[in-house]
Amino acid sequence: MKKVQIKKFASYAPQLTVSNDDLSKIMDTSDEWISSRTGIKQRRISLTENTSDLCLQVAQKLIKQAHVNPAEVGLIIVATMSPDAATPSTSALVQGKLHAENALAFDISAACSGFIYGLEIAQKMMRQSTYKYAIVIGGEVLSKEVDWTDRTCAVLFGDGAAGALLENDAVQESFYGTDTKVVGDLNGDLVAGQTNPIQEFPPADFTVFHPFKMDGRAVYKFATSEVPASILRVCKANRLQPDEVDYFVLHQANYKIIKSIAKKIKQPIEKFPMNMDKYGNTSAASIPLMLTELAEKENLEGKTIVISGFGGGLTIGSQIIKL
Repeated sequence: MKKVQIKKFASYAPQLTVSNDDLSKIMDTSDEWISSRTGIKQRRISLTENTSDLCLQVAQKLIKQAHVNPAEVGLIIVATMSPDAATPSTSALVQGKLHAENALAFDISAACSGFIYGLEIAQKMMRQSTYKYAIVIGGEVLSKEVDWTDRTCAVLFGDGAAGALLENDAVQESFYGTDTKVVGDLNGDLVAGQTNPIQEFPPADFTVFHPFKMDGRAVYKFATSEVPASILRVCKANRLQPDEVDYFVLHQANYKIIKSIAKKIKQPIEKFPMNMDKYGNTSAASIPLMLTELAEKENLEGKTIVISGFGGGLTIGSQIIKL
């Protein structure tokens, strides 16, 4: 069996930082109201860059750090719920600008679980192929999908991108088990970018784009019940005790959710790094953003990490990785 290894992480965030105090000037909210409920203090907002621009920055960093020729990249997957367009895919735009002419490229839509789904697809495709390297990126420009007059959603989200470079037929294996689940019955609890079918022909006007809407209580209930269950399932299936895990890197949506999950699986909160205070909820980008930050702070070689995402779909995914 071929071994697939995660070689590098990289991230990129837009320059503009918007604090909670900044938001209080344009809507009825406050730093205390936002931070006490979510842990978010600020977020990055893209003014001119689209999702593919953020993802390209990540891809360029990955190949530079690993000294890889773009022509050696065989696969590019972008997980996003805020693509540049319905077509071409964001990954195709990245592939072209990166000059990775030999790479198959496609997007996946699994919201905040997207990066995990992307890793799972990539590592399985690599074992059945001759791809030398693959790039998996979670990238979002959620600011273009938010109603900035709606304080219930607007205060939560930010823009950013991050990802990983995978090597095929490597010396060390990085993937040790995955648990994924979709609860499609709860599809209406988190919706973004919704469009409607035409009501008449010829249509009187173009389809209307609808911004983010979310049932916060329902998503909170889903996350605090399904994420602990998913983490325990993937650990049990792979004969790993939670006590043996060095870090649990979860989707950075809300610090209260993460504290609840830590309590339910009986693990110290110190094992759950968090950075939503700096970036807000960046959906598919949040887990790789946190992994990149963690890797920059310490040597993760030999560490056992469980990553877990949850979001629109509703989707959930947990994965055991070793670096």
